[in-house]
Amino acid sequence: MSGAVDLSALKNRAEAAANSAAQPPGGGDGAAGQAHPAIIEVTEADFQAEVVERSLQVPVVVDLWATWCEPCKQLSPALEKLALEGNGSWVLAKIDVDANPRIAQLFQVQSVPMVIAVAGGQPVDGFAGAQPEPQLREWISSLLNALRDQLPGIRAAEEGAAAAEPEEEPEDPRFTAAEDALENGDYAAAEAAYQQILDSEPNNEQAKAALMQVRFMARAEQADPSAVERADAAPDDIDAQLAAADAEVAFGKVEEGFTRLIQTVKRTSGDDRDRVRTHLVEMFEIFPDGDERVTKARRNLASALF
Repeated sequence: MSGAVDLSALKNRAEAAANSAAQPPGGGDGAAGQAHPAIIEVTEADFQAEVVERSLQVPVVVDLWATWCEPCKQLSPALEKLALEGNGSWVLAKIDVDANPRIAQLFQVQSVPMVIAVAGGQPVDGFAGAQPEPQLREWISSLLNALRDQLPGIRAAEEGAAAAEPEEEPEDPRFTAAEDALENGDYAAAEAAYQQILDSEPNNEQAKAALMQVRFMARAEQADPSAVERADAAPDDIDAQLAAADAEVAFGKVEEGFTRLIQTVKRTSGDDRDRVRTHLVEMFEIFPDGDERVTKARRNLASALF
């Protein structure tokens, strides 16, 4: 990551805060740190132990978030899911930037969500903004591969998980081909591979969800913020509304994108309405189960249809 910062300044600040017995600000909902050792809430007072020292054994992925941040509500659950799947090979450290401003200052946070990977006490990689789960999974995998020989805890966690798990079934070559295409950025090939699975197995939920994600990733890569302005100027242009909704979701304005499509459903009928509704329903599939924004949008869509 460009502009990597020295963590020594924060070490000193954290130690000073602890020595002065300052009351640490609360972070997040306070539950994640107790739920699983791979997901922890971190404050300025315990940053030294929970992030810096822990990163000497395994990578610590720092999720810098805020309660008012809508994209954070999409990113954090996806990171938590992957942390649980990691079986201790890496740790997710969640930090509320409003409650811990000195950490935000150290990482030079300009906007949230922001994610920083720390290894050996130093930042090694990172990104800003919400990312779809397949891209997060690929990023974590690359991070572990790059650090496996440097941090002893990665291999130990992986070996422990492998010993505890039953022998896995062979990978489905159809999914492997699709995932390889996605990893190479060939969205068309990945979409075709997942569609081929669905052609033979229409009820394959894994392929169905992956197909929706690939389609959105391909559109999101081309997302243009100016599409919103063009759509606002042409409310009856279906193509413009779909493109604007894609741009809004891609840039973290999820509820705005959903609302735009629901309003378009209300204004249309026949084939146009079916097209917009299908686009919206497919968009729901890129979000984790139970996402409150999707639940709310589904209710609003139902009201718009009947």
